[in-house]
Order: sequence, then structure tokens, then C-alpha cells
Amino acid sequence: MDFKAADNLQDLQYFGEYGGVNPSISDSSTYTFLSAKTMFDTFEGNTEGCYLYSRHSSPSNLYLGEALAALEGTETANVTASGMGAISAVILQLCNAGDHIVSSRTIYGGTYALMKNFLKKFNIGISFVDTTNLDAVAMAITPKTKMLYCESVSNPLLEVADIEALSKLAKKNNIPLVVDNTFSPLSISPAKLGADIVIHSLTKFINGTSDCVAGVVCGTKDFCLGLKDVNNGAGMLLGSTLDSLRASSILKNMRTLHIRMKKHSENAMYLAKNFEKDGLRVVYPGLKSHVGHKVMKKQYNMEYGFGGLMTLDVGSLEKANALMELMQKKHLGYLAVSLGFYKTLFSAPGTSTSSEIPLEEQLEMGLSNGLIRFSIGLDDHIDRTYMAMKDCLIKLDILKPLSIKV
Repeated sequence: MDFKAADNLQDLQYFGEYGGVNPSISDSSTYTFLSAKTMFDTFEGNTEGCYLYSRHSSPSNLYLGEALAALEGTETANVTASGMGAISAVILQLCNAGDHIVSSRTIYGGTYALMKNFLKKFNIGISFVDTTNLDAVAMAITPKTKMLYCESVSNPLLEVADIEALSKLAKKNNIPLVVDNTFSPLSISPAKLGADIVIHSLTKFINGTSDCVAGVVCGTKDFCLGLKDVNNGAGMLLGSTLDSLRASSILKNMRTLHIRMKKHSENAMYLAKNFEKDGLRVVYPGLKSHVGHKVMKKQYNMEYGFGGLMTLDVGSLEKANALMELMQKKHLGYLAVSLGFYKTLFSAPGTSTSSEIPLEEQLEMGLSNGLIRFSIGLDDHIDRTYMAMKDCLIKLDILKPLSIKV
């Protein structure tokens, strides 16, 4: 693709209240008016540039929303207090009781739990399918289907969605395609490939410092305004409001996103290639052995690589736990969930971020007990990291040392 998201972010320029190079932080929960009529008009959504109450909107949140819209190439964006806040608002805005959703089978465990366990309270049906199989997706769509949902690169199996093909299928059936792009900011631009709504957990790569929780919905002005409607907007009425201080912090961190994503991808590719040569079971979209490699190459923005996530399957949960504990002891990263941190993070998703998915379904989709998900960090000398990780693998007899010839 030839979409220059980093240039769009670079061109955004704000001045603080006193001429600062960062926009001033608005930490007021409520705002004053010079006239009662202006307050009424603002409450009705008929004024531009006026603020009423921070659950509705705030300058700091709007600045961040503009940057995220520039990142994804959408008309606008609404920020939320978490990624799940963004996902739940979108679903409840699009779906009523009796409606139906077609979703990828491999998605974040929290999203899976929301769809399968919580939405049944509202009589909203779900069909989980392999979204890499377009025939399966087409067969799952019914007259009651109100949205098609997937992740650009899925959590945790790193399946790659053919967003352009899914978009054509969604448009044929007059339903929106909603894409969670948390794993691949800058690397993939779903809206430019036909997605109607793009969601992120800002907690991850976009913020990059593992010090806050936030989310975003990127889409059209009409949809995002609908989410903020005081009478029936799911974003407004569910109350998932991002704090202004956090919004300001994330906006500053976004300025280095293009540099960080290049390094995350570079390091992940180096490790994936070398561990595959060592004979380990590696999944990484940048490897030719990955079943979605061609799809990824067709739709990714080459300068940002194939992303910072990879998986290793070491055969059993016992071995996975031992390896993660040893790597943490050797200062190679943290045994922790989430992703996008400057240090490598690793976890066994079957017992953590995907534990909401029943064991039989995990095995059916290929999520084994020995799978470790790695969010590769920003290590300056990745060859040094590789050798240290390899030493851990050899010590635990997961990897055999090369025979020494005398």
C-alpha cells in the first residue's frame, strides 16, 4: 500500500494554550458557558468547538482522536477508556436484540467472552468462523447479521485477515466490516482496504509504555457522532470515557510510533527467521512458511514490516512455563500479558489472554498448551537477545545443541 500514515501524524501540529509545543491538557470535568442558550445548543449537539461535560467530549480527547483518525485514514475517531470499551460500544451501537454477528474464531479472549457469554443477555447471536475461509464467512451470514468482525492479525494465532476480500463480502451483504487493528498499527491500514470501522486497544503498541489502558473507534463522522449521541449513543451512555491526562500522554507517545514499529518488526523478523532455522515451530507473518504470508504482503505497508508479534510452540505447558520463567530470570523480558512494551513480553495465551475460550475450542482452532506468544521488544542488539534466548531453550532441552565436530 502507499498510505503514508506517519506523514499524516507528522503534519498534525497543535499549540498549547501558552504557545507550548504540546497542546494544553484540559482536566476539567465540566465547562462553563456565557449564555444558557449556548449550553442548550451544545447539549443538543448543535455547536462546534464548545464543551459541556467531559463524558461527552474534551479538548484533550479530541486532539488524540484526530491523531488516530490520521493514523487510520478515517474521517474521525472517538477515544475510550479501554479497548473493550471501544468494542462493546461498537457492537451495542450496531446490534439490537435478535440481531446476529459473524466473528473470527481467533480473537482476543475478552472479545470472545463479551460476544459468547455476555451478548446472549441481549439475545444477540454469534457465529464464530474461520475468517480466512471466505466461503465459511459467506455461509454464516444471515438476514439478521448486522456486522462482520475480525482482527487484522489475530490474537494469539497470528492469522492474517484478507481485509479487502472480507470488505467486498460485507458490502455485498450490506453490513459493516469491523476490524480490530491492535496488533498491526501502521503495518496494516484496514480502512484503506475497505473496513468500515477500525478499533484499537491503545494500551498496546500505540501508547507503547504499558502505563495506561485506552481504546479508540475510528470511522465516519456519522457513526462516531452517533456513538456520542446523548439520547442513544452507546459510547456516551456506557460511560467509557478516557481521562484527559492519559489522552495527552498517549498523544505524545504516538509521535514515536513509526520508529518503534519498524524496530519491533525488525527484531521479530530476526528472531523468527533464526528460530525457524533452528527447527522450532515458529509462527510469524513475515515468514514464507506462514499460511497468511501472501495475504500479509498484499496488504501491508512494507516499511513497517510484519509486526512485533510471534509465537513459539514448545510442546507442553510445563515447558512453556519453565522457558518463560527462565527468560525472565535472565532479564530477557517479562512474563506478562499485553504487548507493545519496550521490553519483550511473553505469555502462554491458553492459560491467560485466551483462557476465556473453552479448552476444546482452543484445541480445535490450533491453540496448543505449549504455545507462547511473544511481543518482541526494542532491543538494540537483537543478535545478543537471540543467543541468550537460544541458550535458555538449550538448557531446558527444548532445543538440541549442535553437535561439536573435533
